[in-house]
Amino acid sequence: MAANLTKQTHFDAIIIGGGACGLMCAVQAGFLGKRTLILEKNDNVGAKILISGGGRCNYTNLYATHKQFLSQNDNFSRSALAQWTVDDTITFFETYGIEGKEKTLGQLFPESDKAKDIVNVFTTLCADMEQEIWCDAEVTVVEQTSDGFTVSFEREGKQQTLRTSKVVMAAGGLPIPKMGATDFGLRTARKLGLQVTETTPALVPLTITGKDQPWYEQLSGNSVFCRVWNDRASFEENILFTHWGLSGPAILQISSYWKPGEYIYIDLLPGQDIIEMILTERAQNGKKMLLAYLSGLFTRKFADALSDYVPADKNLASLTKTELEDIALLMHEFRVKPAGTKGYEKAEVMLGGVETNELSSKTLESKKVPGLFFGGECVDVTGWLGGYNFQWAWACGFVIAQNL
Repeated sequence: MAANLTKQTHFDAIIIGGGACGLMCAVQAGFLGKRTLILEKNDNVGAKILISGGGRCNYTNLYATHKQFLSQNDNFSRSALAQWTVDDTITFFETYGIEGKEKTLGQLFPESDKAKDIVNVFTTLCADMEQEIWCDAEVTVVEQTSDGFTVSFEREGKQQTLRTSKVVMAAGGLPIPKMGATDFGLRTARKLGLQVTETTPALVPLTITGKDQPWYEQLSGNSVFCRVWNDRASFEENILFTHWGLSGPAILQISSYWKPGEYIYIDLLPGQDIIEMILTERAQNGKKMLLAYLSGLFTRKFADALSDYVPADKNLASLTKTELEDIALLMHEFRVKPAGTKGYEKAEVMLGGVETNELSSKTLESKKVPGLFFGGECVDVTGWLGGYNFQWAWACGFVIAQNL
């Protein structure tokens, strides 16, 4: 169908994407008396907010600083996170009836445990301030003009084009394609001459294949508190064995720092010394079998699996120094070489995106294309698991709104 005539809009900006960044941007712009239009390709806004944290939405982290974000420029996120702090996020949601409760490691969830309450704050405020939200509107082209931009999109089966002086690209990243995720923001950036860093799935489960796979598969469902590390990062949280490899918070965290072909290491008893533990037990009960001892530290199923690597049928008194050292190496430096990841389908976020040197850290506006802003996941700033990426999205939305 032929496109309609291009229309001049009365909006101060068109926001592409009705996720965390886009919604916060529209609301903050409204507070400043600016009118915006959100174009959202899904039939509702906040799709990823609604599914985050198992539908509970871990909306920030009490300990968020720029240090928990990966980027080619580790300092880029400083400005936005300073302009919109964790306290600002907490106060904002409290103002509109959402009290936070801390779970673990600073993770803040709504008292109601309902992600929809977070989305409702934004949709209610947008309605109150007459900020427009058009759903089922898939943007196809953003083009620069002499006085701004034209934004072409398909809605209700019709091609439409609007003119605007400012565009906010809050279209997200590639994870969870079934939720409508695409690379539109990245394609648009490249088309308009901006550089994009390599993108990969992050906060994602790791797969094990080949001869080692059956060993992991037999442990599917077992969860163990561990320290997982490589030469770039270290995390102490649970890992979860699955029929295809490893998942759980610690694995998702380290996945952002892992590259194909590399090993990761697991300390199954963080903060403890297995040799000292065995020697202490041996002094009291040297006849105890190693398998029985390990079964007291882990589940019997996990102890049985470890028996493939240790002399489980020997009693503690008969373990040699070399055997003790081998046990210590297994327990404190369990080496894993993942085959790959579960990809964007299972990834929480995307690593990489629009290069930070293309944007002003203070305003998030493109240096090359005035009036074009990028925020949230499509920027090369990726947070840890635990509410950090939402804090970045809220901060981006606020900062961009101040500069529209």
